[in-house]
Amino acid sequence: MKLEEYKPLTEAKLKTTEIKRAKYPIFDIHTHMGKLLLGDDYDKRYDTADYVNKLREKNIVKAVNLDGFYGAELVKMKNKIGEYSGFFINFLWIDHENLEEDYLRKLIADAYEKGCRGIKIWKNLTLDYGIRTDDERLDVVYEMAADLNIPVLMHIGDPTAFFKPLANTNERYEELAANPDWQFADHSRFPSFEELMEMQENTIARHPNTTFIIAHVGSYSENLEQVGKWLDAYPNMHIDIAARIAELGRVPYSARRFFNKYSKRILFGSDCGPLSLGSYEYMFRFLESDDEYFPYDVELGQGRWHIYGLYLDDEVLKDVYYKNACHLLHIDEEEFLKG
Repeated sequence: MKLEEYKPLTEAKLKTTEIKRAKYPIFDIHTHMGKLLLGDDYDKRYDTADYVNKLREKNIVKAVNLDGFYGAELVKMKNKIGEYSGFFINFLWIDHENLEEDYLRKLIADAYEKGCRGIKIWKNLTLDYGIRTDDERLDVVYEMAADLNIPVLMHIGDPTAFFKPLANTNERYEELAANPDWQFADHSRFPSFEELMEMQENTIARHPNTTFIIAHVGSYSENLEQVGKWLDAYPNMHIDIAARIAELGRVPYSARRFFNKYSKRILFGSDCGPLSLGSYEYMFRFLESDDEYFPYDVELGQGRWHIYGLYLDDEVLKDVYYKNACHLLHIDEEEFLKG
């Protein structure tokens, strides 16, 4: 029998809580509706009204689409969103091919005028283009974000295992073997994980007036102690939990303490999109229930472990589900709760 064929079933008799709809309304800060995950023909691959209805069934009241991009692509996305512009908020991307200050100023100003209320910095900036996030040419981006009072959501690093050799000790071996383009262990081609974390911290520290949302639990979900130190040191830093309940849920004691301490700095993000809504119910179960030893997502296959629920208190849940996002994006909570 091959390892991938081995699918053991636990003999432990455990409570199972099914949560189809979140306990409180959710402001999902991290979704993808465009070409990044769905390709250039994304506008033909789903119906926006159907997508919104499915989100509302799960108690998602508002969502950030991180695939706003800029220029003609932003116009295309706005057309795809259509009448649901009150439901979705677009974040723009910068053009990595042109870092001229005047060009970036015009690009950001134009996207803001077209309704974008945040900036997305993705990992390809550094891993593909070789541009550090703390490159002085990007200062204008962070300064304009501060001037416009909009956040920068930055995804700079992937799980630490992606930066380690594909060996029998790598906990994400199966996932990386199936997705070789996710392997960044060759440091002659890619910066090390430690270098990425250094430039991430430099970026946040050098721009104290800019609000940063560092995606995927601060890019370091495997080390909550370090993420906590960054949150303590930099009041302009916030995190989302998109696609990281696998890491958080296997350390439930540490994770629960972390959520309780930093509840005002953590935002709900799913990393889902119109064709991949399956993770929501796992996230609800993880955040709301006290269930033990359950799968984090049967489709993802990130690593061979199960997770535990955090059974967060109501006030912490409200912070994570919607209050923090409303605050950072200047949305009145009462209006948000009206749906």
